[in-house]
Amino acid sequence: MSNPRFVMIGGFLGAGKTTTIARLARHYLAQGLSVGIVTNDQTTDLVDTNSLRAQGFEVGEVAGSCFCCNFNALTSTVEKLGVAERPDVIIAEPVGSCTDLVATVVRPLVQIYEQPLDVAPYGVIIKPSHGAKILRNEAGAGFSPKAAYIFRKQIEEADFVVINRIDELSADAVRDLTRQLEEQFPGRPVLRMSAKSGEGFTALGEFLEQRGNFGQRVMDVDYDIYADGEAELGWLNSQIRVTAKSAAGGFELDDLLLDIIRRLRAEFSAIGAETAHLKTIGLWEGFYGVANLVSSFTEPELSLPSNCRVSQASVVVNARVATDPAELERLVREVVHAACAALPAESQIDTLQCFRPGRPVPTHRILEGATK
Repeated sequence: MSNPRFVMIGGFLGAGKTTTIARLARHYLAQGLSVGIVTNDQTTDLVDTNSLRAQGFEVGEVAGSCFCCNFNALTSTVEKLGVAERPDVIIAEPVGSCTDLVATVVRPLVQIYEQPLDVAPYGVIIKPSHGAKILRNEAGAGFSPKAAYIFRKQIEEADFVVINRIDELSADAVRDLTRQLEEQFPGRPVLRMSAKSGEGFTALGEFLEQRGNFGQRVMDVDYDIYADGEAELGWLNSQIRVTAKSAAGGFELDDLLLDIIRRLRAEFSAIGAETAHLKTIGLWEGFYGVANLVSSFTEPELSLPSNCRVSQASVVVNARVATDPAELERLVREVVHAACAALPAESQIDTLQCFRPGRPVPTHRILEGATK
């Protein structure tokens, strides 16, 4: 039996990793291959995990720490996927604010992990809304230089980069972003894709099939800047039960998800807090919908419509916003209550976690030695 193919797709918060991974999983399943997915976050109640499971995929989760800081949790989660038979392909989605993943994840998988994996080229997805501004060193890019440092380091270590959301960009904007990447990070193939529509996806699938001298771009990382950049963001994950006051009336699930996003966008704008990524997912008896916001200067979108009217639902809210966690929690609680009251419906917050990420401390960091 051949070794499972390990595909890790990185990129900044809101880049479109989860949508890309879902499309990749369907691509491999259509080839008759079995697929397992590993999601990752600094805490529990992940929209990504719920969304991927709702689409029928086998998903393991490393929650409470990033892959690099809990390498053993990553490998044990990989081993639990397909207990009876290992998946042919394992797709991993690291935390969107993480970097230095070649030294702390890719190389340890090849050089330390006892279960052999066939490691694919490491790709990083670019979010144009923040990426173009950061690459041009524009004022008002949304984040401080310390957060932009993480974004640039993600590209620096990548075997290839993918400009996502090209369906939302003009041809000139795609050319300009491609030029910026090629000039500032020479030697990295640049792919162009819309994970949502599938445009350009074939090139991604083909690139991931390559074997060769990949995973070589280890780099110097200032962990003080890295830690400060992550700590600028307040992280919130919550799970809410929503019940219509009139069961006969019910409510449109997609409208609620978008209303929460729109209200939060307005609140964050009012206090000058930049959104790195904001997601809501609604779940009810096999139906699911997802709405998100990838920056303060883009519009909210319904990325996966549920197209259903419900009398009750489970709603998950994930927010990554450059503001104090206490303020973030206050705003989310107020907005969820107001959005549900407008239906009208009652809301019950079952779980809520809000914090700043701690300093990253990798389990392993291998800077020397060739990968296989």
